[in-house]
Amino acid sequence: MLGATSINHQPTHTHTQPTTKNIMKNTLNTSEAASLLMADDNAAWSMAGAYALAGHLEQYEEDCGTEIEFDRVAIRCEYSEHESLQEWAQYYFTDEMRFDLLDGSENPADTILDYIHDHGQLIEFDGGIIVSEF
Repeated sequence: MLGATSINHQPTHTHTQPTTKNIMKNTLNTSEAASLLMADDNAAWSMAGAYALAGHLEQYEEDCGTEIEFDRVAIRCEYSEHESLQEWAQYYFTDEMRFDLLDGSENPADTILDYIHDHGQLIEFDGGIIVSEF
């Protein structure tokens, strides 16, 4: 009967993994970024809205001197597109909140505009608006 043999499979040298990850990056132009936004099946960006948002993000990069990692899921969660300020207000506020905000306002659109500017970002474009979540 043969006896059992134990073999130790320890390597004679160890290989350490690099401490940094190599990440491949792709620089997008406005058209490519807008196309990726419009291809998001879980968002409803119009072509004009997607281009306005892509342009806004590019301007942000330029103003801040930093690169943004394009993440259309995060962008979808951070921004929403609406046809008008009034539509956004109907979506965002309850009827009571909207009434409280606009009660006595001589120009409701300016009041809504001021509210958005005080709390977030507004991107206006021909055909609608995009508002950051806040």
